[in-house]
Parts: sequence; structure tokens; C-alpha cells
Amino acid sequence: MKRFAVVGHRAATSGTFSLNDLPGSAGRMDILCRCVNSSFFLSHDLRRDVECYLILYGEPDPPKTILFSGSTLRHLSPDERSSAALIKKALSIPCGDEFRESTPGVSVRRGGLARFLSEIPFAVLDEAGEDIRSASTLPDAYLLSDHQNFAGEEEEMLEGLERYSVGPLSLHADHTITVLLNEMDRRESGWRS
Repeated sequence: MKRFAVVGHRAATSGTFSLNDLPGSAGRMDILCRCVNSSFFLSHDLRRDVECYLILYGEPDPPKTILFSGSTLRHLSPDERSSAALIKKALSIPCGDEFRESTPGVSVRRGGLARFLSEIPFAVLDEAGEDIRSASTLPDAYLLSDHQNFAGEEEEMLEGLERYSVGPLSLHADHTITVLLNEMDRRESGWRS
């Protein structure tokens, strides 16, 4: 199973945001929606061996985590509005400490980065990390941030974790996921090795 977790520093934590204003009313939810789409979409298919976690810290009720599970995911189309509608629905249901499914393949729970890191061993995607092309092996789980860098407190939690880079330039989070999945695909298939 390949896993991606994206921290949304300002992403809304209730389902009251407007689908017509994802950057504004939803706290840059557009970035997270693009990460969801990059995690799952192939040409005419979905990746069923991927999970994408959105760790939301925006108002009014942080933190919450939304999980998209490729193995059971339904009703996702390749546009930001579709993934935003699924997120909005998830945030509209009451949730507790365990994941609660809102639609097939989409679940929500309370909790943020500290809890998350205690459950799954993640590597961090970071421009200063080891180049994925020269790494002898690649982990299956990666953590990245939205348009903001990890905050000081978050960096403290990430201390000691492996760090990987997809290249010499800083890319958007969704592009980083695409490049990393491409490298993983190439290795798994032995394509032109």
C-alpha cells in the first residue's frame, strides 16, 4: 500500500465551505483536492493500492484527518470540485477518535499530525532529502505539506524521519506526488531498468 499524507495548515474542518471558493472559504482546500487527484488518477482508471490522508488544521474545529482509500473509493471524478464535495460531505458528519466512513472510500476522524505519526512510519518529502532516483529503496509512506512549510512544532515532530526529494526545485505538493508515483511505477514494473 502506498500512502501520502498532506498537512493542510488552513484547510477548513467543517463542511460549511463553498465549493465555488476552495482557495478562500475552505483555506486552500484546492491544494489538497489536487493532491487527492494526483494520488489516485491514472488514464481511465484509479490506483487501488493508494491511501491519501488529509490532515486539516483550519477553523472551526481542528484537527481532523480525512482518509481516501483507493481500494474502496467511489464517486471521485478528476476535478477539484468532485474531491472537494467528498471532503465537504466527510466534514459534515459527526466524528470521533476512529475513522467514520462518509461515502465509499472516504472517512474522517479527529486527530492531527502527532497521532498520525505514532501510527504509521512516514518519510518526509523535502527538497533537501535524498534523491528518489538514487535511493536504493523507497518507503511506501510519505508526508508533505500544502503551500506552507512545516511549522517549527511540526518540524520537531518530524525530527529523525527519513527525508526524500523528487528533484532540485521546489514543486507543488500534487506535482511531487505525481513524480514520486512515477518513480515507484518504474521501479515496480522494471521499466527500462
